[in-house]
Amino acid sequence: MHGLIDNLEFRVVGAPVANASSTDNNSTRIDMADYESVAFLTVITDSTATGVAGLKIEENDADSDSGMAEIAGSSLTATCVENDDINQLALITEVFKPAKRFVQAVRTSATANIAFGSVIAVLKPRRRPAVQGATIKASAYVAN
Repeated sequence: MHGLIDNLEFRVVGAPVANASSTDNNSTRIDMADYESVAFLTVITDSTATGVAGLKIEENDADSDSGMAEIAGSSLTATCVENDDINQLALITEVFKPAKRFVQAVRTSATANIAFGSVIAVLKPRRRPAVQGATIKASAYVAN
């Protein structure tokens, strides 16, 4: 049980987002009751000069978008200097032992168009082996 898929749970928690200059897109909320840590990753799929791509983590005591608050230190941005220069680069942010029970990732764009791929959550469960969620169709572990 030394592989990543035995020790981590992977989930697809957000669909791709089309080019926009004012994106504010929330992922599926995750109940952290049985997890120690979660990292969110999204890929920038298209970028226009001066566009700012952002990713942050919000938390709440309730399973509700209302009342979500940004976790200090979780917010990050990437700015496109010339068209397409941040295409196929990823943003990733993690929170260890969040103070609230529910978390979500939020993708943002500002100034000029940014498009995003899916949001992937990587969770570290308290108990192992990890069980992959319903958004994972198949997985394999190979040791040579």
